[in-house]
Amino acid sequence: MQLVLTKDFESVKNKYIDVINNTPELEKHARWVYGQHPTDEMIKSYIENGEMYLFYDCETVAGMVALVMGQGKDYEAVSWVLPVSGNEVLTLHMLAVCPEYQGRAIGGKIIEAAAGLARSCGKKVLRLDALASNLPAQKMYEKAGFLYRGKQFLYAENTGWTDFLFYEKVL
Repeated sequence: MQLVLTKDFESVKNKYIDVINNTPELEKHARWVYGQHPTDEMIKSYIENGEMYLFYDCETVAGMVALVMGQGKDYEAVSWVLPVSGNEVLTLHMLAVCPEYQGRAIGGKIIEAAAGLARSCGKKVLRLDALASNLPAQKMYEKAGFLYRGKQFLYAENTGWTDFLFYEKVL
């Protein structure tokens, strides 16, 4: 995995738009709509904070993910397997696999790389959330060793009020 630099914003933005426009049934499962989720501001913020990474297959970008050293307030209400402080958590956001790499276990490889980064930074757990409607993501997370830890009814621009499922992988 490679950290994204500020100069690469347009390229990363275009990769997310490609994923949104060319992933079958994305509107049914993840319900991403560019400009609502993700937004330019989200991507720029992750890049500026040193949290956006690209995953490569040889010389080609195969996927991307935001890796946040800590967790948001929505995560505090969840009953986690391992009660740790926020600075012992790495949270995955906006994991996306480029259309030409979908179905080739790239998502699992991105998660493995994130786990390696988390361990090297002294983190004890990986956490993430997924829409209840995103069955493909849930299957991938569970296959990668994440445990379902609870559900919250939350608001997002692209979904309105909906159920989010929370997952944790102890490292």
